[in-house]
Amino acid sequence: MSSDEGGGARGGLGAGGAGRGLWVEEPARLRRMPDSVRTSAVRAVLIVAVTLTQATIAFFLTLTGSWLALPMGLGAIAGTIVATWGVLDVLITRQTWNQRHGVLSEPSSTARSRRREARRASRTARTARETAAGRIPREDGPLAASGRYSTR
Repeated sequence: MSSDEGGGARGGLGAGGAGRGLWVEEPARLRRMPDSVRTSAVRAVLIVAVTLTQATIAFFLTLTGSWLALPMGLGAIAGTIVATWGVLDVLITRQTWNQRHGVLSEPSSTARSRRREARRASRTARTARETAAGRIPREDGPLAASGRYSTR
């Protein structure tokens, strides 16, 4: 056994070696599910597990010819219906959460350029309206002293 494998006194952290700690924080690969979706998913998993157990017991009771096979079989059928509802509940809850909270707001370059074009168009329309209305620019504004914005 070599010292790399952790055996002996030199393999541990107490020997002054810069070993790896017991708990290493790693970034999550997937984002955490919302609480409502996670709750319905846990409920669905429990229902499906109970239904599969019930169906297995009903199958074995049928093989043995027990009188409990019929009630367990009916319960397994009812459990299958409830399990289907549970899985659909997960899908519906997830879709509802996505529709209410939407996607992350990260405008793409096309959205940005469309907004820029709309602002430019509204700005030109506004200046066209102002010049058509005969607006006289102010000569005593804060930028008039620089001489760059003089109307003379």
